Amino acid sequence: MTDKTNDTIPKTYLDLVKKHPLLPITSDAEEEYARNLINSILDLESCEELTQAQDSYIGTLTILLSNYQRKKALIPDIHGVDLLKLLIKERGLPQKDLVSVFKTESIVSAVLSGQRKLTVEHIQKLAEYFRCSPSAFFPR
Repeated sequence: MTDKTNDTIPKTYLDLVKKHPLLPITSDAEEEYARNLINSILDLESCEELTQAQDSYIGTLTILLSNYQRKKALIPDIHGVDLLKLLIKERGLPQKDLVSVFKTESIVSAVLSGQRKLTVEHIQKLAEYFRCSPSAFFPR
């Protein structure tokens, strides 16, 4: 998939596949290319009606794109403080929201900066707070 997506879009399915082969998407660059190609074909719809072949091609490419994005979205295998940092970031939590777990904001900061380790009590409270298994917060 190295062709530019802004070239003329073929009208037949076979020509589309020859120009832009339907292969599993395996990188962020291929993901971006597929999104751009889908958008380019859909942009044709504002000028002319899409052919059945173009519509079928978009359907197949969308499935390939969806498969890649699903695999990419899997939760990474992280534990301990790295998991805590990720959860804080994803939920947009200020450190003060974790005072109920760590007792003070300075302890939250010390744990996140690596100056202090998570205690068993912290881990138990984090598991309750985030509703997950305590084992997720034990370092590997």
